[in-house]
Amino acid sequence: MSNNFYRLGTANMYDNALRNLGSRQTSLSNLQENLTSGKRVVRASDDPVSAAQAERSINRLARIQTEQRALETQRNAIAQAESALGDAIGLVQNFRELTVSAGSATLTPNDRVTIANQLQGLREQILEVANRKDTNGIPLLGALGSALAPFLGPLTSTPDYSFAGLPGQTASTGVTIPGTLDGDSAFMFDPQRDGVYYAAVSAIPNDRQLTTTAVTPVDKSLVTGDNYTITFSAVGPGATVGTSTATYTLTNTTTGAVSAPVTVPDYPSDKPVTIAVADIPGLSFNITGNPANGDTITMQPTPSMFSTLDSAIRDIRSAPNSNAAIQAVGQALGNMDIGLERLHNMRGYAGELLNRADRITGDQEKRSVQLEGDRSRAEDLDMIQGISDFQNQQVGYEAALKSYAMVQKLSLFNFIG
Repeated sequence: MSNNFYRLGTANMYDNALRNLGSRQTSLSNLQENLTSGKRVVRASDDPVSAAQAERSINRLARIQTEQRALETQRNAIAQAESALGDAIGLVQNFRELTVSAGSATLTPNDRVTIANQLQGLREQILEVANRKDTNGIPLLGALGSALAPFLGPLTSTPDYSFAGLPGQTASTGVTIPGTLDGDSAFMFDPQRDGVYYAAVSAIPNDRQLTTTAVTPVDKSLVTGDNYTITFSAVGPGATVGTSTATYTLTNTTTGAVSAPVTVPDYPSDKPVTIAVADIPGLSFNITGNPANGDTITMQPTPSMFSTLDSAIRDIRSAPNSNAAIQAVGQALGNMDIGLERLHNMRGYAGELLNRADRITGDQEKRSVQLEGDRSRAEDLDMIQGISDFQNQQVGYEAALKSYAMVQKLSLFNFIG
């Protein structure tokens, strides 16, 4: 009976030794795997909480990378749009310089035709820049959505230019910026927003002068967008010798309303008169020269920057004398300055969007560093601690192997002959 107990005890000791060796070998293998991968948590079963924290950090890092790729695409589109606006501003300024030169009294009609041809080339370039697309074929100035060519014209209908899209500007978010700019706001005019009007004077003989200054908005909320006509009558001698007087009537040709006649106070017959017109709601301008019976001044809102350029080209090309050329130049310069202001504002907005993209990138980089730290703390292995644990486990495993080998020798057969 005692021999049976001995045999059972010896077998149990061998089994325990084998299980201990297997456990130590498994632990040593796991530590080696941790050292090789550099991670403390290789599988979710190693530490479920840490594995979940690491997975959340990895997902957020992947989302940031996706957002950064999208932001880079938007940044490139806005940079191209800002460059296009810069090109448009440069072309309009060149157009303005040529327009100023066309007002010289020393030029002949043929000279003004030559200048008009140059202006025509610049206008075509400006329209091409306004319809410029990005590398994906999307209009850079397409606002909230537009056709492949946002700006259509010149058209035979009224208005002569139109924006083939939905005006407006996409809002930025915490991680994105718009991919396009509002071309309608940059190139198109709205009467109540901009108050841009064009005034044309009827044909004036060479021996007489009659021009107007640029129409200036004084209260844009009052601007109606209607068309007007000013007609002079009762022009003749004044109450005093050497003076003249005149009367004009303002007609709203859109509604048909006619104002009461306005009498201009006596003015010297040998000098041009300056008449300040403030009867049009929200607008004002001056009439300078020598009016005569039947002289008319027509006013209509200008729908776009392109319309202003086309009007300047048409009037400079057809100007029969310096009086008509001066009128064309004055109107064009006033409206171009308003248009340039809108272009500068939109270009400034594009610059702010690029700055915002840089700030978003900086914030995302900081978040990436923080998330990478969270992931590292959750799953990465302390290499010094890992090497120390591996060496300790290796020493223990070697000791277990040696002790098992020594126990294996404790057999009766080792002592028999």
